[in-house]
Amino acid sequence: MPQAAIRGRITAVPVQHELRVDVRPRWVFRLRGGTPDGLFRRGGDGVRRLIHVGDVPVLVGAVQASGERVIVGARSASEAACEEGVRRMRFALGLDDDLRPFHEAFRDDPHIGRVVRALPHLRVRRRPNAWEAFMWAVCEQLIAYEDAVEIQRRIVRALGRSCPATGLWDAPPPGVVAAQAPARLQSFGLTQARAVALRRAAIEVARGRVDLEHPDHEAGWRRLMAIPCIGEWTVEMTALMGQGRHDQIPAGDLGFVKLVGRLTTGHPKARAEISQVREFFARYGEWKGLAGEYLRAAGASTPSGAARVPVPAGTRW
Repeated sequence: MPQAAIRGRITAVPVQHELRVDVRPRWVFRLRGGTPDGLFRRGGDGVRRLIHVGDVPVLVGAVQASGERVIVGARSASEAACEEGVRRMRFALGLDDDLRPFHEAFRDDPHIGRVVRALPHLRVRRRPNAWEAFMWAVCEQLIAYEDAVEIQRRIVRALGRSCPATGLWDAPPPGVVAAQAPARLQSFGLTQARAVALRRAAIEVARGRVDLEHPDHEAGWRRLMAIPCIGEWTVEMTALMGQGRHDQIPAGDLGFVKLVGRLTTGHPKARAEISQVREFFARYGEWKGLAGEYLRAAGASTPSGAARVPVPAGTRW
C-alpha cells in the first residue's frame, strides 16, 4: 500500500470492496464538472476523484441519476475506506446540505434574490478534506486565480499521489509537505514567505498539534493564524471550502471587495474596506458563505441579465 510520507508515489488500487449509495439530496442538486487543478475529473454524466483515507487509496465517483437521485460509489481494498470515501464525496458535493431555510429567507433579497431563484442548485464547491482546502488557500493568496491553479497543479504532480490506471491524482498530505525544504515549495511558484508558512502549517497538522477535522474548528484557526502569512482570509477559505462552515465569508477576497464596493457606492470601480464587506454580509447570518457564492453569480450575470455559475474565489485583498 502507498505511504503518505513518500512523495509522488504511484498508487495502485487493489479492489476488494465496492460500495454504492443511492442518495436523494436534501435540496435541488446539479452535478458540476471537474476542477481546474485536475483533482476532480468530469466524465460523461459523472465526476471522479482519487482520495486517500490515511494511506489507503480510494476511487470515488458520483453520477446524476434519473429524477433527483445521485449515485455515489467507491472502490478500495478496505471496506472502511470505501465508507469514508463516500462520506467525503457527499460532503464535497454538498449532497446532504438542507438549503431550504436559506432559499426561503433570501429568495427575495434585493442583492441576490434574482440569482437565488434562478440557480437553486448552486452550492459552495468544497474539498473532500480541510487540509486540501487550506493548502490551496495558501496558494491563492495575493495572486491571480489562474496563476494559483498552475501552482496547485505543479504541487500535485511533484508531491501528490497518482493512479495511472485511471489518470487520477490526489493532493499531497501534510506529512509530505512538511518534509519539503521551503526552497522546494518555492520552486512551484510560491513566494518564500508563503512557502515557509505552508511548511510550518503542514508540520503543525502532521504532528497533530492542529486537527482541521476536529469539530472545534476555531482552536485550529487560532493556532494556524499564529504563523506569519496565515490570516483571516486563509482560515475563512478553509472553513468554507474544507469544513462546511456556511457562516464564514472570506471578506478579504478581492472579488468581494470589488462587488461590495460597487453595490454600496454605485461606482463601478469602487472598492470596499474589509470591514465594510463583513458589515454587508452580516445580514445573511449563518449563511454568509453561501450568500457569497450567490453574490458572485449576481456579479457574473450576462448582459442579457441571465445568471450563470460564478467563477471560483479570487485572491486575498
